[in-house]
Amino acid sequence: MFSMVECYSEMGQLGQDCGLREIYMMAGEFELDHVSQVINLHPAFYGHFVRTQSFIMRGDGPLPYDYRCYLAIIAAARHQCTYLVKMYEKEFLHIGGDPKWLSGLEYIPTKLRAIYNINKLLAHRPWLLRKQHIECLTRCGQHSWSLSEVVHAIVILTHFHSLSSFVFSCGLTQRLDNSSSSKNKTPSQKTAQDVRNASRSSRPSLRIAQNSSFNNNMNPLSTANSSDSLASNGSMNGSNSPPIQQEVSVEIIMKRMKLLSEREDECSEAELSSRFKKVELQTAELASTVAEQPVEVPPIISHYIDDPSFIYKDFARRDVDNTPDTFRIQDYSWDDHGYSLVNGLYDDVGYLLDNKFRCAYNLTYFTMAGIKNVDTSKFRRAIWNYIQCIYGIRHDDYDYGEVNQLLERALKMFIKTACCFPERITKKDYDSILCELLDSEKVHVNLMIMEARNQAELLYALREIMRYMT
Repeated sequence: MFSMVECYSEMGQLGQDCGLREIYMMAGEFELDHVSQVINLHPAFYGHFVRTQSFIMRGDGPLPYDYRCYLAIIAAARHQCTYLVKMYEKEFLHIGGDPKWLSGLEYIPTKLRAIYNINKLLAHRPWLLRKQHIECLTRCGQHSWSLSEVVHAIVILTHFHSLSSFVFSCGLTQRLDNSSSSKNKTPSQKTAQDVRNASRSSRPSLRIAQNSSFNNNMNPLSTANSSDSLASNGSMNGSNSPPIQQEVSVEIIMKRMKLLSEREDECSEAELSSRFKKVELQTAELASTVAEQPVEVPPIISHYIDDPSFIYKDFARRDVDNTPDTFRIQDYSWDDHGYSLVNGLYDDVGYLLDNKFRCAYNLTYFTMAGIKNVDTSKFRRAIWNYIQCIYGIRHDDYDYGEVNQLLERALKMFIKTACCFPERITKKDYDSILCELLDSEKVHVNLMIMEARNQAELLYALREIMRYMT
């Protein structure tokens, strides 16, 4: 890890421009945890991320701090993200939480236990959420939740569901230790030179996000390996299967993006709907390539998980007649509906979330695989809309034919697994996807997975809150 002094001297003017000093002070951190190091490969996004996380966990809001930490724990536990669970257990005790709560769900207050079902639905099948679930929380006598508390809780739950996806999709280690060498030496055996070397080896380069390749000694991702990755007992394509290989070169993707940008023909509404349905059904068929057996729940977090067999099931399948109605963005969107609702019930959080979503969606350095002056907007939009398609959300004005042009099957499978079964991803899976891209570009893809998923969950939840209110 590295100290604030080292951080500022290394970042120079760029750090001042990004307001990183203010951000670290707000986060209350004198050093970055391993996940934050990776997110900070994109400082502009990291600023929005840490402001949002600091606000919902430590800022003004209707929920007490012990509730906030416990919600983070049970959200991360749904995806078996031991890294985040242990981090927020420590934070829970630090802020004075009751240690008994960490013994399991049966030891927590009735009011807090009541929201667990919503946590489970949002994590795996948010389209099953109904206004009746909100009503049950707000009308249960002395254990009732206020609408503001419900919104605060949902914001925390969705944040940590999606952050769990990011942790796994980057192949980060499960260890709470920040350095792999710390397990091999006792503190008394470490010299000052060891500490300096560890600091230099784990320090991320701000230039990485601007086209320079990772050096293994400076890549926070390189500290993970297949033996200690978060899901080392399996992978998204089966532990005995060969790594998924890139099917389409970056050069071909760039050519396709250019052709799609130059295309002038417009599709009819019926054709747009048909293309969405085709991609949706193709996504459901990817399930056959994902390991059917869920990863075994680690005993150290199993007491936070109720009904572990409840997992993602494809929104649209050919063999199912009662497929849920597609969530159409023209009927309920973040910009027109969700933003104002969440901001009205939980002051300022809508503004923070909106900035974070927009930054992840629009972030670009106009490069791809080190090639400069590339318009990546088509590729980025295909990824974002495909992620939300997995959750049954359709952007009515988007031609989903572009998804099949720009995202090859291996990438689609990785995205689906990262969203729906993140605990099945290993470092090996991360390494085998988008092999031509720089690591910072792959991290950017994972940031979009995190934020598009976060927004999708929120849209389902806020729509039902609106229905309950009206």
